[in-house]
Amino acid sequence: MKRFFFAGFALLFSLSLGAQYRSADISVLYDSETVTALKGHVSYIASSGMEGRKAGSEGEKLTAEYIGETLRSYGIELITPVSGSEFGLKGAAGDTLVSRNVAAFIQGVDPALNDRYIVVGARMDNLGSDTYMVDGVRVNRIYYGANGNASGLSMLLELGKMLHTGRLTLRRSVILIAFGASKETFSGSWYFLNRAFSDVDRIDAMVNLDMLGTASRGFYAYTSSNADMNMTISSMKGDILPISPVLTAIEPYPSDHQAFYDRQIPSVLFTTGRYPEHGTEKDTPSILDYEGMERELEYIYNYVLSLSGAAKPVFDPSRFPRKETVSETTISFTDVDQRPTFLGSSDPRVFLEKWVYQYLKYPKEAVEAGNQGRVLVDFVIDEKGEVRDARVIRGVSPALDEEALRIINASPKWKPGRHRGKKVRTSLTLAIEFRLEKKSDKGFGINGKIVK
Repeated sequence: MKRFFFAGFALLFSLSLGAQYRSADISVLYDSETVTALKGHVSYIASSGMEGRKAGSEGEKLTAEYIGETLRSYGIELITPVSGSEFGLKGAAGDTLVSRNVAAFIQGVDPALNDRYIVVGARMDNLGSDTYMVDGVRVNRIYYGANGNASGLSMLLELGKMLHTGRLTLRRSVILIAFGASKETFSGSWYFLNRAFSDVDRIDAMVNLDMLGTASRGFYAYTSSNADMNMTISSMKGDILPISPVLTAIEPYPSDHQAFYDRQIPSVLFTTGRYPEHGTEKDTPSILDYEGMERELEYIYNYVLSLSGAAKPVFDPSRFPRKETVSETTISFTDVDQRPTFLGSSDPRVFLEKWVYQYLKYPKEAVEAGNQGRVLVDFVIDEKGEVRDARVIRGVSPALDEEALRIINASPKWKPGRHRGKKVRTSLTLAIEFRLEKKSDKGFGINGKIVK
């Protein structure tokens, strides 16, 4: 008892002594393990010692070493030296700038797919530092780049840890890479694709993480309207996830995904978009929403898992022709200026909750056969708000596919979408989930309802 009391007293004394020298922040006591890790990564990468991580600088090299050492400590196999694979760039003055990429590898488990790759990347460098005069005094200014892009780098590290832990669920292999000299020229991603990696034709998709620290301003996915990459996002709509991105047809920010598109590799940029502190010395760790980053991380983890087992995404969306009855003027749900609304909401989840799952009937033969899964249905909301041209683009069983089409075709009218001030035909793809849960002697639970 005395020993316990003494230990407790010593702990309280040390805490009170420490409080004399630093501000108390009891919020850290409530942080999850992931949030704590994200804060630690950002604090180091966006510290003053990195001096803004300008391409070719000592700060960028130190950041590369931190990335490599952290990935290795997580048990992930590096495919570059810890400090990265170096490459040279000619500067405007004719000098050579040396930058580097850090890359690691997680082996997929499917013998038919593990020689195919998903690349997950994040920009490593930022603007560096400069000086300016204040009342005749030269002042140093550091562009810390906490959100741009210490946020994406920290999520790359924690995503790697999650994927390595759950590697038995990965069918394709995953390459994790921090790109150097990316801020202005995307040189790191170009070098990886054109000089460093010999199996580019085996890369099936790329996921880019850039500026992900301001979730309160939104969470976006930009795929350049690639049908397959969008389909993966649509197929996850029914998953119980803490956050989902908004598909955007407008590129929020130019980044390393562009180099992959140049090589015709389907890519997605996950980002929270531009923010007031972007490109300034005020881009510090204090502006980041770490809990929001943790929610985004869970979504991106599940997205990569979905990609790892999906059919190879096709780069050219035109290879998915619509039925002839669909007008050439049909515009994607994500591309219209004003999206169609159902019961006053433009969120497709409202349509699923208020209509689809309210009136869905689970076919008896599917119950008896134990069929369940997600049916992906593509349909058009025309200029009058009527649903037409529904078709199954990824089915489960004939009975479930037919029921999914029935419930979509029976939809009440929507308020049509508008583009450039005019009502237009809008295409939308939704995942309708059929789920059976055994309820002991009561029968099966179907999407939350009990049937016998």
